[in-house]
Amino acid sequence: MSKSFRIEYDTMGAVKVPASAYYGAQTRRAVENFQISGLVFPTRFVRALGIIKKASADANMQLGLLDEKVGRAIAQAAQEVIDGKLDQQFVVDVFQTGSGTSTNMNANEVIANRAIELLGGNRGDKQLVHPNDHVNMSQSSNDVFPTAIHIAASEALVISLLPALRKLAVALEKKAEEFADIVKPGRTHLQDAVPITLGQEFSGYATMISDGIGRVERADRALLELPIGGTAIGTGLNAHPDFARLVVDRVNEITALGFVVSKNRFEALQSRDAAVETSGALRSVAVSLIKIANDLRLLSSGPMTGLNEIELPAVQPGSSIMPGKVNPVIPEAVGMVCAQVIGNDLAVTIAGQSGTLELNTMMPLIAFNLLQSIQLEANAAELLADRCVAGIAANRQRCRELAEKSLALVTAIAPSIGYDRAAKLAKRARDEKKTIREVMLEEGIPKQDVDRILDLERMTKGGRLG
Repeated sequence: MSKSFRIEYDTMGAVKVPASAYYGAQTRRAVENFQISGLVFPTRFVRALGIIKKASADANMQLGLLDEKVGRAIAQAAQEVIDGKLDQQFVVDVFQTGSGTSTNMNANEVIANRAIELLGGNRGDKQLVHPNDHVNMSQSSNDVFPTAIHIAASEALVISLLPALRKLAVALEKKAEEFADIVKPGRTHLQDAVPITLGQEFSGYATMISDGIGRVERADRALLELPIGGTAIGTGLNAHPDFARLVVDRVNEITALGFVVSKNRFEALQSRDAAVETSGALRSVAVSLIKIANDLRLLSSGPMTGLNEIELPAVQPGSSIMPGKVNPVIPEAVGMVCAQVIGNDLAVTIAGQSGTLELNTMMPLIAFNLLQSIQLEANAAELLADRCVAGIAANRQRCRELAEKSLALVTAIAPSIGYDRAAKLAKRARDEKKTIREVMLEEGIPKQDVDRILDLERMTKGGRLG
C-alpha cells in the first residue's frame, strides 16, 4: 500500500494520493467529491492554464517576487502542461465548484510537484515549491479560470473554427460559380416559386457562412480582454500593480493573439458576457449550418422519387435492409452537431446569468460547453466542406425539367394580363396537368411572345418580362 500511495496535506489534513500522480491533496479531494459525469476539461483548456501559470511565474520573477530558481522550475513545468505532456494529470470533473477552484488547484499542484522533481526533490515537498504560495502567486481561481476560458476559446476560434468556416465558404462559393447557369424552380413554403439558378441558391449558402465568420470574429474580439490581475473580486489584492500587464504581454508572446488587460476587472469577474456572446455567435452559425444541411438533403432527395436536383457524394451504404440505398449521412451528422451546439448555447446562457454579486459561479460549465461547441462546429464545417460540398454534382436536365413544370412561371405574365387572369391560367394548368407554357399557347398567345415571357434565364435576373 505504501508503494501505491503517498500522503499529502492540505488545510483540512492528510490525503492519500496515488504515488504516480503529480496532482496533490486538493485535487484528490475534488476527485472524490465530484464523481458526477466523468467529463474532464479538453486539452485546449489545460493548455490555457499552463500558459497562465508560465506567464505568471515569468511576471513574478520579473517583479522580484518569486525566487529565480523556483520560478524557472515552475515555468518549465508549466511549459510541459502547455505541450500536453501532463494532460492525464487533469482529472477533476467538469461539474465542480462554480469558480473552477478545483481545476485551478489541479494545475497548481501538478505544476508544483513537477517543478519539485525538476529541482531534485520528492513530490509533495512544499518546502521546495508550494502550489499556492509559488505557482498561484498573485493569482486567484477567480481570475485565472475566466482568463483560461478566454485564452482557450480565442485559440480554438482562430486555430480551428475560423479556418474550417472559411474552407466551407470557399467550397460553397465554388459550387455557386459552377452552377451559375443551371436554372431550376425556386420554392417557398415547399411549393412552386419563380425560377432561380442553382448557383444563386448556393451563393446564399456561401454568404450565410461568410456572415457567420464575421459574427465569430466580432465575438472573438470580446474574448481578447483578460481578467488576470483582478485576483479574488477585481480589486487586485495580493497582486503587484504591474502583474496583469506583464502576464498579458507574456501570454501574447506565447499565443500571438493580441490579448489586453480587461478595461474593468469587476465586470470581468462578475460577468461572463464575452463567453455568452461567443456562444451566441456559434449558435447563429449552427442555425445556418443546419439550414444548409437540410436543404442539401431535400435537393438530393430521391433519387427516383424526390427532387434529385443535386447528387451528394456517396460515402457509405445507407441501409442494413435496403440494398443499394445511399443516405445523406454527412448533412445528417452536421445537423446533430448543430443541435448539440444550440443546446450548449442554452446552457451557457443560463450559466451566464449566474454572476452572483462579485463572481460567476458556473464557469466550469461555460468553459466546457463553449469549447465543445467550437470544436464540434469546426469539425462539422470541415467535414461538410471536404466530404460533401466539394463533391456535389448538379442534375442539369432534372433542374430544367422541373423549372419548366413550375406553376409559378405564370408570375411573369401577370403584369400583362392581370393577377386574376394569371391565377386562372395557373389553376387550369394544375387541373389539366399541363405546363404554363402549354396553357399559354392554347390560350392563343403567340409562340414568340410565350418564349420571350417564359425566358427562364431572364427570370432569374429580375425585371419585367410580360
